[in-house]
Amino acid sequence: MSTTQEGQWLWCPRGAFAEASNIARFMRWLDETRGLKFADYETLRQWSITEIEAFWAAVWDYFEVRAETPYRQVLNSREMLGVRWFEGSRLNYAEHLLRHESKAAPGQTVFHHCSENRPLATLSWQELGRQVRIVATRLRALGVGPGDRVVSYLPNVPETAVAMMATVAIGAVWSSAAPEFGARTITERFAQIEPKLLFAADGYRFGGRDFKRETEVRSIVAALPTLEHIVWLPYLVPEAALPALPGIIAWHALLDHPDVPRETFRYEQVAYDHPLWVVFSSGTTGLPKAIVHSHVGVLLEHLKVMHFHLGLTPTSVMFFYSTTGWMMWNLLVAALLTGSAAVLYDGNPAHPAIDFLWQLAADTGTTSFGASPTYVQIMEKAGLEPGKLYDLSRLESVVVSGAPSTPETFAWFYRCVKQDLWVTSQSGGTEICSGFVGAVPLLPVYAGEIQTRMLGMDVQAWRDDGTPAGPDEVGELVVTSPFPSMPIKFWNDEGGKRYRGSYFDVFDQSRGGVWRHGDFIKVNARGGCYIYGRSDSTLNRYGVRIGTAEIYRAVEQLPEIADSLIVCCELPGGQFFMPLFIRLKPDYALDDGLVQRIARKLREDCSPRHVPDQVYALDNIPYTLTGKKMEVPVRKLLMGWPLEKAASRDAMMNPAAIDWFVDFAATTTDCQWRPS
Repeated sequence: MSTTQEGQWLWCPRGAFAEASNIARFMRWLDETRGLKFADYETLRQWSITEIEAFWAAVWDYFEVRAETPYRQVLNSREMLGVRWFEGSRLNYAEHLLRHESKAAPGQTVFHHCSENRPLATLSWQELGRQVRIVATRLRALGVGPGDRVVSYLPNVPETAVAMMATVAIGAVWSSAAPEFGARTITERFAQIEPKLLFAADGYRFGGRDFKRETEVRSIVAALPTLEHIVWLPYLVPEAALPALPGIIAWHALLDHPDVPRETFRYEQVAYDHPLWVVFSSGTTGLPKAIVHSHVGVLLEHLKVMHFHLGLTPTSVMFFYSTTGWMMWNLLVAALLTGSAAVLYDGNPAHPAIDFLWQLAADTGTTSFGASPTYVQIMEKAGLEPGKLYDLSRLESVVVSGAPSTPETFAWFYRCVKQDLWVTSQSGGTEICSGFVGAVPLLPVYAGEIQTRMLGMDVQAWRDDGTPAGPDEVGELVVTSPFPSMPIKFWNDEGGKRYRGSYFDVFDQSRGGVWRHGDFIKVNARGGCYIYGRSDSTLNRYGVRIGTAEIYRAVEQLPEIADSLIVCCELPGGQFFMPLFIRLKPDYALDDGLVQRIARKLREDCSPRHVPDQVYALDNIPYTLTGKKMEVPVRKLLMGWPLEKAASRDAMMNPAAIDWFVDFAATTTDCQWRPS
């Protein structure tokens, strides 16, 4: 295993494991009810991307989606821009999240939860449903209704899941950010959607340190004039008095009302194109993108991915280490669609001990364990062998996400955790709140390889000229047919101009555009996939995507800095190198004091993830003739591309500026990765 090669066979599903899988049951159902026989996964996948309407209608019927009114048609067009899914239907995503409450045994666990300042505990399906119905009813009493925006500045605790489900249950629109984000980063997001109510916590604990957030909350409230109510969660100091803020109510006071029977509670049935939530992805120019998804689109996609690709069942327990500011938190809560329990953890993954998450997995009976390749590298460096230390007998699968996985990442799990283990890697994005490529329990596992392209996702690798790349050729990840969890729009995007420009302006305008995601992908002859990081200027750091504009807005406020450019290189083993290049104003020099001020500014205005690994001073920042910073060419140079393939001097405003980066790339040892 120590010399594992890319593509080396590592595991094959046992016959009983494959036969009992959700996707195998679905294939048998298609045979019995539709007369459709599929010899293997690939023939099923091909059908799902060619017979789009038939596939998604089958998903709807198989899971018996509850809708107040039926849909008139699955989709109105095969063109991606302007597509409408399940037009005419009215339903509610939260109703489906809590659908298994009525089937659960009394006291059956839906959430295992703990944090650095709360011991491990459980929440039952019945208690979750009770709290959601009370909070939803109180939100209605506060005047929150369909279409109103409700935002959250809460940690990864059960209260956040309750708040989200209650918001969605009444047809209001949810949006969440992690409390590690600074006030400016929060207001740049939430001000775009003009929220009516804010859920906020007094702080959080990470790595044994308390981070109070009352000052940040006050700044956020002052910047959001549409707020009418604040629900305050005293998380760090439960006994503390409420801060003096307008319209504030304590979380426990919100819950201190009579139970609302499940039989009489009314979920708001919303139209097929009604917003479910707003998630924020990077803003490489301007503000972060306010991405809007629909109830029906996310519901169908999450039913598919959680059942067929992650293989969850009512006896499963899913854990994925995530904050509430990452779409993986949304997916973690989506485990409830399968009847599975989920594990919520808030804190440092290596605190109080480096093996804490494995202790947590053993204590909760986790069956599906999720983390990043970076976490695996930390475990390997520490010489940790969880399989020898803990009872992981219930563990069936591993979900590795957030960065490209290496063969060594896969090998570590088989060597140090368990030999009979479905080790999977996934890749998708906030934009779709799901994955494009990922796992399926019917296929073998090969080292460093993502098993397949997911059902209903017409994923291809394309060359720059818009022609399909061949097997084992790296190209742009594109999707050539519509899929339900495409954003329905960006908020405040008149005419859809920014949405179109973000994904559809590069390829094939003749048929309404082809989705270009901004990742490099390779698909081999057997259908296995490899992701080679970003192809655009978005910064991907430990799975969280950061907009370069956020960093420039903060850094260039410092009096010493005239201009700046930042890139992020994804390296083997789940590592990243994110250097910041600055042009100083006259009479200033780069010293330790300035580096510390840059870090402090980014940490306070944005988040700790925005802080660069190194800062370099240079004479000129390279720009294109149209005035755009040359982030992508610089990143390519740093990762080993020759200048003639990375950039064209004829397209540069100041061609000599690129020479500094050519020399830097030739001498630095920080970016030892080369695209194949």
